[in-house]
Amino acid sequence: MQNGSVAGPLDGIVVLDIATLFAGPLAATVLGDYGAEVIKVEHPRHGDPSRKHGHTKDGVGLWWKMLSRNKKAVTCDLGTAEGAALILRLAAGADVLIENFRPGTLERWGLSPQRLHEANPRLVIARVTGFGQAGPYAHRPGFGTLAEAMSGFAAVTGEPDGPPTLPPFGLADGVSALTCANAVTMALYERERSGRGQVIDLAIIEPLLTLLGPQPLWWDQLGVLQERTGNRSVNNAPRNTYGTRDGRWVAVSTSSQNIAERVMRLVGHPEVVEEPWFAGGADRAAHADLLDAHVGGWIAERDLDEVVAAFERAQAAVAPVYDIRDVFDDPQYRALDTITTVDDAELGPLRMQNVLFRLSRTPGSIRWAGPPMGAHNDEVYGSRLGLDTDEIARLREKGVI
Repeated sequence: MQNGSVAGPLDGIVVLDIATLFAGPLAATVLGDYGAEVIKVEHPRHGDPSRKHGHTKDGVGLWWKMLSRNKKAVTCDLGTAEGAALILRLAAGADVLIENFRPGTLERWGLSPQRLHEANPRLVIARVTGFGQAGPYAHRPGFGTLAEAMSGFAAVTGEPDGPPTLPPFGLADGVSALTCANAVTMALYERERSGRGQVIDLAIIEPLLTLLGPQPLWWDQLGVLQERTGNRSVNNAPRNTYGTRDGRWVAVSTSSQNIAERVMRLVGHPEVVEEPWFAGGADRAAHADLLDAHVGGWIAERDLDEVVAAFERAQAAVAPVYDIRDVFDDPQYRALDTITTVDDAELGPLRMQNVLFRLSRTPGSIRWAGPPMGAHNDEVYGSRLGLDTDEIARLREKGVI
Protein backbone atom coordinates (compact mmCIF):
# COMPACT_ATOMS: atom_id res chain seq x y z
CA MET A 1 0.00 0.00 0.00
CA GLN A 2 1.46 3.34 -1.04
CA ASN A 3 0.62 7.02 -0.57
CA GLY A 4 2.43 9.43 1.66
CA SER A 5 5.95 10.72 1.28
CA VAL A 6 8.90 8.34 1.55
CA ALA A 7 12.35 9.80 1.07
CA GLY A 8 13.88 9.21 -2.33
CA PRO A 9 17.44 9.72 -3.57
CA LEU A 10 16.29 12.56 -5.85
CA ASP A 11 14.55 14.61 -3.14
CA GLY A 12 15.14 18.29 -3.94
CA ILE A 13 15.54 17.75 -7.69
CA VAL A 14 12.94 19.63 -9.77
CA VAL A 15 11.97 18.13 -13.14
CA LEU A 16 9.97 19.97 -15.80
CA ASP A 17 8.17 17.38 -17.94
CA ILE A 18 6.93 18.98 -21.17
CA ALA A 19 7.05 15.71 -23.15
CA THR A 20 4.24 13.50 -24.47
CA LEU A 21 3.82 9.89 -25.63
CA PHE A 22 5.65 8.01 -24.02
CA ALA A 23 9.41 7.76 -23.53
CA GLY A 24 9.96 11.26 -22.14
CA PRO A 25 7.03 11.19 -19.71
CA LEU A 26 7.94 7.72 -18.44
CA ALA A 27 11.50 8.87 -17.79
CA ALA A 28 10.04 11.68 -15.67
CA THR A 29 7.82 9.14 -13.89
CA VAL A 30 10.88 7.13 -12.86
CA LEU A 31 12.58 10.27 -11.55
CA GLY A 32 9.42 11.21 -9.65
CA ASP A 33 9.14 7.75 -8.11
CA TYR A 34 12.52 8.32 -6.52
CA GLY A 35 11.74 11.68 -4.98
CA ALA A 36 12.07 14.32 -7.70
CA GLU A 37 9.43 17.04 -7.80
CA VAL A 38 8.03 16.61 -11.31
CA ILE A 39 5.97 19.40 -12.86
CA LYS A 40 3.96 17.95 -15.74
CA VAL A 41 2.98 20.52 -18.39
CA GLU A 42 -0.07 19.91 -20.63
CA HIS A 43 -1.78 21.95 -23.30
CA PRO A 44 -4.65 23.83 -21.59
CA ARG A 45 -7.27 22.79 -24.16
CA HIS A 46 -6.12 19.42 -25.46
CA GLY A 47 -4.44 17.97 -22.40
CA ASP A 48 -1.80 15.27 -22.64
CA PRO A 49 -2.62 12.60 -25.25
CA SER A 50 -1.98 9.80 -22.77
CA ARG A 51 -5.14 10.86 -20.89
CA LYS A 52 -7.12 9.37 -23.79
CA HIS A 53 -4.92 6.38 -24.59
CA GLY A 54 -6.21 2.94 -23.74
CA HIS A 55 -9.03 2.13 -21.37
CA THR A 56 -10.84 4.66 -19.22
CA LYS A 57 -13.02 4.41 -16.14
CA ASP A 58 -15.69 7.04 -15.51
CA GLY A 59 -14.05 9.08 -18.24
CA VAL A 60 -10.65 9.00 -16.52
CA GLY A 61 -7.70 7.52 -18.43
CA LEU A 62 -6.07 4.66 -16.55
CA TRP A 63 -2.75 4.85 -18.40
CA TRP A 64 -2.50 8.48 -17.30
CA LYS A 65 -2.90 7.42 -13.67
CA MET A 66 0.27 5.35 -13.90
CA LEU A 67 2.29 7.52 -16.32
CA SER A 68 1.71 10.75 -14.40
CA ARG A 69 1.89 9.50 -10.84
CA ASN A 70 3.95 11.68 -8.51
CA LYS A 71 3.63 14.60 -10.95
CA LYS A 72 2.15 18.04 -10.37
CA ALA A 73 -0.18 18.79 -13.29
CA VAL A 74 -0.10 22.29 -14.75
CA THR A 75 -1.38 23.63 -18.06
CA CYS A 76 0.46 25.94 -20.42
CA ASP A 77 0.31 26.73 -24.12
CA LEU A 78 4.00 26.74 -25.04
CA GLY A 79 3.19 28.06 -28.49
CA THR A 80 2.20 31.47 -27.10
CA ALA A 81 4.71 34.09 -26.04
CA GLU A 82 3.30 34.27 -22.52
CA GLY A 83 3.24 30.49 -22.23
CA ALA A 84 6.86 30.18 -23.35
CA ALA A 85 7.79 32.89 -20.85
CA LEU A 86 6.18 30.87 -18.05
CA ILE A 87 8.13 27.76 -19.04
CA LEU A 88 11.34 29.77 -19.15
CA ARG A 89 10.69 31.00 -15.62
CA LEU A 90 9.92 27.49 -14.41
CA ALA A 91 13.08 26.20 -16.09
CA ALA A 92 15.11 28.86 -14.34
CA GLY A 93 14.30 27.19 -11.03
CA ALA A 94 14.43 23.58 -12.23
CA ASP A 95 17.20 20.99 -12.42
CA VAL A 96 15.93 18.98 -15.39
CA LEU A 97 13.75 19.64 -18.44
CA ILE A 98 12.49 16.70 -20.54
CA GLU A 99 11.00 17.34 -23.98
CA ASN A 100 10.22 15.26 -27.06
CA PHE A 101 9.12 17.73 -29.73
CA ARG A 102 10.50 17.49 -33.24
CA PRO A 103 13.90 19.19 -33.63
CA GLY A 104 13.48 22.92 -34.05
CA THR A 105 10.17 23.18 -32.20
CA LEU A 106 11.58 24.52 -28.93
CA GLU A 107 13.78 26.87 -30.90
CA ARG A 108 10.73 28.21 -32.73
CA TRP A 109 9.05 28.93 -29.40
CA GLY A 110 12.08 30.78 -28.08
CA LEU A 111 13.03 27.91 -25.75
CA SER A 112 16.22 26.67 -27.35
CA PRO A 113 18.80 24.98 -25.13
CA GLN A 114 20.94 28.09 -25.47
CA ARG A 115 18.10 30.29 -24.19
CA LEU A 116 17.27 27.84 -21.42
CA HIS A 117 20.90 27.74 -20.32
CA GLU A 118 21.06 31.51 -20.31
CA ALA A 119 18.22 31.41 -17.78
CA ASN A 120 19.70 28.46 -15.87
CA PRO A 121 23.25 27.27 -16.67
CA ARG A 122 22.78 24.24 -14.36
CA LEU A 123 19.75 22.90 -16.23
CA VAL A 124 19.97 19.34 -17.62
CA ILE A 125 17.94 19.21 -20.84
CA ALA A 126 16.84 15.80 -22.13
CA ARG A 127 15.68 15.85 -25.76
CA VAL A 128 13.94 12.59 -26.65
CA THR A 129 13.05 12.14 -30.32
CA GLY A 130 12.53 9.30 -32.74
CA PHE A 131 15.70 9.91 -34.74
CA GLY A 132 17.83 12.36 -32.78
CA GLN A 133 18.57 16.05 -33.31
CA ALA A 134 20.61 15.65 -36.51
CA GLY A 135 20.76 13.47 -39.60
CA PRO A 136 18.53 12.92 -42.64
CA TYR A 137 15.59 11.55 -40.61
CA ALA A 138 15.72 14.06 -37.75
CA HIS A 139 12.56 15.89 -38.77
CA ARG A 140 10.46 12.77 -39.38
CA PRO A 141 7.73 11.98 -36.83
CA GLY A 142 9.09 9.20 -34.66
CA PHE A 143 7.34 6.62 -32.50
CA GLY A 144 8.48 3.52 -30.66
CA THR A 145 7.00 1.23 -33.31
CA LEU A 146 9.37 2.68 -35.89
CA ALA A 147 12.31 2.07 -33.56
CA GLU A 148 11.23 -1.53 -33.00
CA ALA A 149 11.25 -1.97 -36.77
CA MET A 150 14.46 -0.07 -37.60
CA SER A 151 16.60 -1.34 -34.71
CA GLY A 152 16.49 -4.92 -35.94
CA PHE A 153 14.26 -6.08 -33.09
CA ALA A 154 11.24 -6.96 -35.26
CA ALA A 155 13.41 -8.72 -37.84
CA VAL A 156 14.51 -11.35 -35.29
CA THR A 157 11.16 -11.63 -33.48
CA GLY A 158 8.52 -14.15 -34.56
CA GLU A 159 8.38 -17.60 -36.10
CA PRO A 160 10.88 -18.53 -38.85
CA ASP A 161 8.11 -18.83 -41.46
CA GLY A 162 6.14 -15.83 -40.18
CA PRO A 163 6.41 -12.06 -40.57
CA PRO A 164 8.62 -9.77 -38.50
CA THR A 165 6.76 -9.24 -35.22
CA LEU A 166 6.21 -6.06 -33.25
CA PRO A 167 5.66 -6.13 -29.48
CA PRO A 168 2.08 -5.50 -28.25
CA PHE A 169 3.24 -2.72 -25.94
CA GLY A 170 5.64 0.23 -26.03
CA LEU A 171 8.92 -1.65 -25.79
CA ALA A 172 11.15 0.92 -27.51
CA ASP A 173 9.51 3.76 -25.59
CA GLY A 174 9.99 1.93 -22.30
CA VAL A 175 13.63 1.08 -22.96
CA SER A 176 14.26 4.67 -24.05
CA ALA A 177 12.55 5.99 -20.92
CA LEU A 178 14.79 3.97 -18.63
CA THR A 179 17.80 5.01 -20.71
CA CYS A 180 16.75 8.65 -20.45
CA ALA A 181 16.31 8.48 -16.66
CA ASN A 182 19.78 6.96 -16.44
CA ALA A 183 21.23 9.68 -18.65
CA VAL A 184 19.62 12.38 -16.52
CA THR A 185 21.09 11.01 -13.30
CA MET A 186 24.51 10.79 -14.98
CA ALA A 187 24.24 14.40 -16.10
CA LEU A 188 23.19 15.47 -12.60
CA TYR A 189 26.16 13.60 -11.14
CA GLU A 190 28.53 15.28 -13.60
CA ARG A 191 27.01 18.65 -12.72
CA GLU A 192 28.29 18.22 -9.18
CA ARG A 193 31.82 18.43 -10.60
CA SER A 194 31.40 21.01 -13.37
CA GLY A 195 28.56 23.11 -11.97
CA ARG A 196 26.93 23.14 -15.41
CA GLY A 197 24.03 21.38 -17.04
CA GLN A 198 24.17 19.82 -20.47
CA VAL A 199 21.94 18.58 -23.28
CA ILE A 200 21.02 14.90 -23.66
CA ASP A 201 20.23 13.87 -27.24
CA LEU A 202 18.38 10.56 -27.06
CA ALA A 203 17.12 8.94 -30.27
CA ILE A 204 14.53 6.23 -29.63
CA ILE A 205 15.96 4.16 -32.51
CA GLU A 206 19.19 3.58 -30.56
CA PRO A 207 18.67 2.02 -27.08
CA LEU A 208 17.11 -1.20 -28.43
CA LEU A 209 20.30 -1.83 -30.41
CA THR A 210 22.19 -2.34 -27.16
CA LEU A 211 19.66 -4.95 -26.07
CA LEU A 212 20.26 -6.89 -29.31
CA GLY A 213 23.63 -7.91 -27.91
CA PRO A 214 26.38 -9.07 -30.30
CA GLN A 215 24.40 -8.82 -33.55
CA PRO A 216 26.43 -5.86 -34.90
CA LEU A 217 29.66 -7.73 -34.17
CA TRP A 218 28.40 -10.92 -35.80
CA TRP A 219 27.57 -8.99 -38.96
CA ASP A 220 30.74 -6.89 -38.91
CA GLN A 221 33.16 -9.73 -38.28
CA LEU A 222 31.44 -12.77 -39.77
CA GLY A 223 28.72 -11.51 -42.08
CA VAL A 224 26.18 -13.40 -39.97
CA LEU A 225 22.56 -12.21 -39.83
CA GLN A 226 20.45 -13.46 -36.94
CA GLU A 227 17.21 -14.96 -38.20
CA ARG A 228 13.81 -15.43 -36.59
CA THR A 229 13.72 -18.55 -34.44
CA GLY A 230 10.40 -18.20 -32.63
CA ASN A 231 10.84 -19.04 -28.95
CA ARG A 232 14.00 -20.97 -29.59
CA SER A 233 17.51 -19.65 -29.14
CA VAL A 234 20.53 -20.04 -31.42
CA ASN A 235 22.72 -20.20 -28.31
CA ASN A 236 21.20 -23.02 -26.28
CA ALA A 237 18.49 -25.67 -26.09
CA PRO A 238 16.05 -26.73 -24.84
CA ARG A 239 14.66 -23.20 -24.71
CA ASN A 240 10.99 -22.78 -25.58
CA THR A 241 7.46 -22.56 -24.26
CA TYR A 242 5.67 -25.83 -23.67
CA GLY A 243 1.99 -26.62 -23.09
CA THR A 244 0.88 -28.45 -19.97
CA ARG A 245 -1.90 -31.02 -19.63
CA ASP A 246 -4.26 -28.50 -18.02
CA GLY A 247 -3.95 -25.96 -20.83
CA ARG A 248 -1.28 -23.73 -19.32
CA TRP A 249 2.18 -22.87 -20.63
CA VAL A 250 5.65 -22.83 -19.12
CA ALA A 251 8.93 -21.40 -20.32
CA VAL A 252 12.13 -23.41 -19.93
CA SER A 253 15.62 -21.94 -20.10
CA THR A 254 18.92 -23.85 -20.19
CA SER A 255 21.45 -21.08 -20.58
CA SER A 256 23.93 -22.96 -18.39
CA GLN A 257 25.21 -26.47 -19.10
CA ASN A 258 24.35 -27.93 -15.69
CA ILE A 259 20.74 -26.70 -15.96
CA ALA A 260 20.43 -28.32 -19.38
CA GLU A 261 21.65 -31.62 -17.95
CA ARG A 262 19.21 -31.44 -15.02
CA VAL A 263 16.29 -30.79 -17.37
CA MET A 264 17.04 -33.77 -19.59
CA ARG A 265 17.49 -36.09 -16.62
CA LEU A 266 14.24 -34.79 -15.12
CA VAL A 267 12.24 -35.52 -18.28
CA GLY A 268 13.61 -39.06 -18.49
CA HIS A 269 16.27 -38.73 -21.19
CA PRO A 270 19.66 -38.84 -19.47
CA GLU A 271 21.14 -40.54 -22.52
CA VAL A 272 21.27 -37.31 -24.51
CA VAL A 273 23.50 -35.76 -21.86
CA GLU A 274 26.21 -38.21 -22.91
CA GLU A 275 26.05 -37.19 -26.56
CA PRO A 276 29.15 -35.23 -27.68
CA TRP A 277 26.99 -32.47 -29.13
CA PHE A 278 25.24 -31.88 -25.81
CA ALA A 279 28.33 -30.29 -24.28
CA GLY A 280 27.85 -26.91 -25.99
CA GLY A 281 24.88 -24.55 -26.17
CA ALA A 282 25.07 -23.87 -29.90
CA ASP A 283 25.38 -27.59 -30.64
CA ARG A 284 22.37 -28.29 -28.43
CA ALA A 285 20.46 -25.63 -30.36
CA ALA A 286 21.21 -27.53 -33.57
CA HIS A 287 19.33 -30.49 -32.04
CA ALA A 288 16.40 -28.43 -30.76
CA ASP A 289 13.77 -30.60 -32.50
CA LEU A 290 14.87 -33.66 -30.54
CA LEU A 291 15.24 -31.84 -27.23
CA ASP A 292 11.91 -30.02 -27.60
CA ALA A 293 10.19 -33.33 -28.31
CA HIS A 294 11.59 -34.86 -25.12
CA VAL A 295 10.85 -31.85 -22.90
CA GLY A 296 7.54 -30.96 -24.52
CA GLY A 297 6.29 -34.54 -24.38
CA TRP A 298 7.06 -34.85 -20.67
CA ILE A 299 5.43 -31.52 -19.81
CA ALA A 300 2.33 -32.24 -21.91
CA GLU A 301 1.55 -35.25 -19.68
CA ARG A 302 1.46 -33.17 -16.49
CA ASP A 303 -0.45 -30.25 -15.00
CA LEU A 304 1.21 -26.90 -14.41
CA ASP A 305 1.66 -27.23 -10.66
CA GLU A 306 3.25 -30.66 -11.02
CA VAL A 307 5.65 -29.41 -13.71
CA VAL A 308 6.77 -26.40 -11.68
CA ALA A 309 7.20 -28.46 -8.51
CA ALA A 310 9.25 -31.11 -10.31
CA PHE A 311 11.53 -28.52 -11.91
CA GLU A 312 11.98 -26.82 -8.56
CA ARG A 313 13.00 -30.09 -6.89
CA ALA A 314 15.46 -30.73 -9.71
CA GLN A 315 16.81 -27.17 -9.42
CA ALA A 316 16.03 -26.62 -13.09
CA ALA A 317 14.85 -23.32 -14.52
CA VAL A 318 11.16 -23.02 -15.37
CA ALA A 319 8.48 -20.35 -15.11
CA PRO A 320 4.77 -20.37 -15.84
CA VAL A 321 3.65 -18.07 -18.64
CA TYR A 322 1.59 -15.45 -16.84
CA ASP A 323 -1.00 -12.96 -17.90
CA ILE A 324 -1.59 -9.93 -15.68
CA ARG A 325 -4.14 -11.83 -13.56
CA ASP A 326 -1.45 -14.31 -12.60
CA VAL A 327 0.98 -11.51 -11.74
CA PHE A 328 -1.59 -10.11 -9.30
CA ASP A 329 -1.95 -13.50 -7.58
CA ASP A 330 1.66 -14.68 -7.52
CA PRO A 331 3.14 -14.98 -4.00
CA GLN A 332 6.60 -13.78 -5.07
CA TYR A 333 5.22 -10.60 -6.61
CA ARG A 334 3.10 -10.13 -3.49
CA ALA A 335 6.14 -10.50 -1.25
CA LEU A 336 7.93 -7.82 -3.26
CA ASP A 337 4.81 -5.59 -3.38
CA THR A 338 5.44 -5.37 -7.12
CA ILE A 339 1.79 -4.51 -7.71
CA THR A 340 0.98 -1.95 -5.04
CA THR A 341 -2.18 -0.06 -4.09
CA VAL A 342 -2.44 3.71 -4.40
CA ASP A 343 -5.43 5.69 -3.12
CA ASP A 344 -6.77 8.08 -5.74
CA ALA A 345 -9.23 10.94 -5.16
CA GLU A 346 -10.97 10.32 -8.50
CA LEU A 347 -11.15 6.54 -8.72
CA GLY A 348 -10.42 5.23 -5.23
CA PRO A 349 -7.85 2.46 -4.64
CA LEU A 350 -5.76 1.73 -7.73
CA ARG A 351 -3.39 -1.20 -8.15
CA MET A 352 -0.39 -0.50 -10.36
CA GLN A 353 3.31 -1.26 -10.78
CA ASN A 354 5.46 -0.23 -7.85
CA VAL A 355 8.79 1.59 -8.11
CA LEU A 356 11.37 -0.22 -10.23
CA PHE A 357 13.82 -1.23 -7.52
CA ARG A 358 14.31 -1.02 -3.77
CA LEU A 359 16.95 1.18 -2.14
CA SER A 360 17.68 0.45 1.52
CA ARG A 361 17.75 4.02 2.85
CA THR A 362 15.90 6.11 0.25
CA PRO A 363 13.43 3.72 -1.37
CA GLY A 364 11.17 6.20 -3.14
CA SER A 365 7.40 5.81 -3.30
CA ILE A 366 4.18 6.47 -5.19
CA ARG A 367 2.73 9.48 -3.45
CA TRP A 368 -0.27 10.00 -5.72
CA ALA A 369 -1.62 8.81 -9.06
CA GLY A 370 -1.93 10.96 -12.18
CA PRO A 371 -3.87 14.11 -11.16
CA PRO A 372 -6.70 15.98 -12.94
CA MET A 373 -5.69 18.48 -15.61
CA GLY A 374 -4.37 21.72 -14.16
CA ALA A 375 -4.73 20.44 -10.61
CA HIS A 376 -1.54 22.17 -9.51
CA ASN A 377 -1.76 25.41 -11.50
CA ASP A 378 -2.36 27.60 -8.47
CA GLU A 379 0.33 25.88 -6.40
CA VAL A 380 3.05 25.91 -9.04
CA TYR A 381 2.38 29.29 -10.62
CA GLY A 382 1.60 30.85 -7.27
CA SER A 383 4.23 29.48 -4.90
CA ARG A 384 6.98 28.80 -7.43
CA LEU A 385 6.61 31.84 -9.71
CA GLY A 386 4.88 34.21 -7.30
CA LEU A 387 1.87 34.95 -9.52
CA ASP A 388 -1.16 36.28 -7.65
CA THR A 389 -4.67 34.94 -8.10
CA ASP A 390 -5.66 37.75 -10.45
CA GLU A 391 -2.74 37.06 -12.79
CA ILE A 392 -3.44 33.33 -12.77
CA ALA A 393 -7.08 34.03 -13.55
CA ARG A 394 -6.08 36.35 -16.41
CA LEU A 395 -3.78 33.72 -17.93
CA ARG A 396 -6.49 31.10 -17.58
CA GLU A 397 -9.11 33.30 -19.22
CA LYS A 398 -6.69 34.10 -22.05
CA GLY A 399 -6.04 30.40 -22.67
CA VAL A 400 -2.36 30.56 -21.79
CA ILE A 401 -2.86 28.09 -18.94
